[in-house]
Amino acid sequence: MSPLAPGSTIGILGGGQLGRMLAIAAAQLGFDVCIFTDETDSPASRVAAKTIIGDYLDVAALADFARDVAVVTTEFENVPAQTAEALIAAGARVAPSATALAIAQDRFDEKSFFQSIGIATPPFAAIGSQAELETAVSPMGLPAILKTRRLGYDGRGQIRLMTAADVVGAYERLGAPGILEGFCAFEREVSIIAARGWDGAIVHYDLCENEHEGGILSCTTLPARISDSAQGAALEAVEKVLNAFDYVGVLTIEFFVMPDGSLIANEMAPRVHNSGHWTIEGALTSQFEQHIRAIAGWPLGSAKRVANVEMLNLIGEQADDWLALATESGAHLHLYGKRNARTGRKMGHVTKLKF
Repeated sequence: MSPLAPGSTIGILGGGQLGRMLAIAAAQLGFDVCIFTDETDSPASRVAAKTIIGDYLDVAALADFARDVAVVTTEFENVPAQTAEALIAAGARVAPSATALAIAQDRFDEKSFFQSIGIATPPFAAIGSQAELETAVSPMGLPAILKTRRLGYDGRGQIRLMTAADVVGAYERLGAPGILEGFCAFEREVSIIAARGWDGAIVHYDLCENEHEGGILSCTTLPARISDSAQGAALEAVEKVLNAFDYVGVLTIEFFVMPDGSLIANEMAPRVHNSGHWTIEGALTSQFEQHIRAIAGWPLGSAKRVANVEMLNLIGEQADDWLALATESGAHLHLYGKRNARTGRKMGHVTKLKF
């Protein structure tokens, strides 16, 4: 792909905070951004040059969008894979690919893909009924986690099965086709963020260590407490995934670190990721600029970390402390422009560098 010249328009599917930060990064490189979203007054639309509001399955609206942009990307993985396919049919260049999106949208397909390229996962089984759940629990054992195959995030769509009593009626409570995953007694969670260009070049950021509260990422710190061998294993895994998809853009894989130091893949995200927000101040090239560089055909930037880092998510009413955070020396505050704070809603983040 020939590098896009400044002044070109980049299309982004989705209007959330990741789209907002991508649009800001694109503007810094001289690009215009057109957002395609199904919501009005979205955070991304308020910093973009143009917004098209439409249904993600509206082929005519997508064709209009495709004509307006030089390349299309996505800010969340649950954009229907059919959307990417319709854009490609309309002549758009799309990154990441529809295949990567489709696999990441289904937890069973995702873990099957990991195993097919030699990446370790928890034991898992597809669950389509209460009877299948009861059959799968027997060899897998308890505790285990029953998850929806699709559309689950930030702890949603999950049921912990600790005892046999929890299994009774669990499929009906889930209310959708699911996947049963064996419980991993892990010590911590880490994630690796990497980018691949159209030319196959790959760069990766240092591994992040992540803490969650209520299933939502609350804190990311660097450096992660992880061995050199585990870091090497994470890098090998993410390169396998990027190359298997002929991927273009930023991709993230979350891992469980087991007591023996080995890594178990939890999930991947074919997009910029919450655990990479620290890169805005903490790396020479932010994950957002890196993604824009990759899809635009530019050389990838350095992912070198400049300091030790702590990134804190602002969830719900925590963002109401914006004035105190803005006053704190060395705290880099980012607010996402969401109109209403709700319990469990990501409203912003703050990054602190430690030299």
